Amino acid sequence: MSDIPGKFISLEGSEGVGKTTSLNFIRDLIESKGHKVLVTREPGGTPLAEDLRATLLANRKEIIEPDAELLMMFAARSQHVKQAIMPALESGTWVLSDRFIDASYAYQGGGRGIPFERIAELENWTLDGFKPDLTILLDMSVEEGMTRTRQRGKPDRFETEKMAFYEEVRNAYLLRARRDPERIHLIDASPDIETVQRSLQSLLQTICFAKN
Repeated sequence: MSDIPGKFISLEGSEGVGKTTSLNFIRDLIESKGHKVLVTREPGGTPLAEDLRATLLANRKEIIEPDAELLMMFAARSQHVKQAIMPALESGTWVLSDRFIDASYAYQGGGRGIPFERIAELENWTLDGFKPDLTILLDMSVEEGMTRTRQRGKPDRFETEKMAFYEEVRNAYLLRARRDPERIHLIDASPDIETVQRSLQSLLQTICFAKN
């Protein structure tokens, strides 16, 4: 990534942690430093990947098998990286993504029980070592996150799981953060918005803006 002019930041976290609010704050902060920003999401980010997103999130009678879910996630991700993320970075644009590779380890690995080794094989094949420069993990208790989620509109397929699913998702995220502390930085998302945003600003100033 050092030879690519733009920076790639992913924002991770389970349901209800406030990713959308934080995403908008981070975008505004980066733009205030004079950088162009592409805000994107996973699954999604290109027309084909958005079609796969709609399939993955739709509530349906047919059960989507965990392996099928994982493969669709990586199909969308491969398209996303090659058609949207890499061209933006190479042009000097910063990319800010609502979720990326760590979400697969959390949701399909932790939540669905797919071995991390199998996910890593797909990661190595499709991404060939490509990772975000910085990953911000917003974390809070599952109970608080789901309370916030239930106050929103109609839930999608991932928002209707049992509490044990979200506990495993959170545990997998925290494990990823412990294993890759240089890239993944934990932010407590449970305080008020102003406190969370101060933490985000401090992190970005230290990691991304110190030499810019």
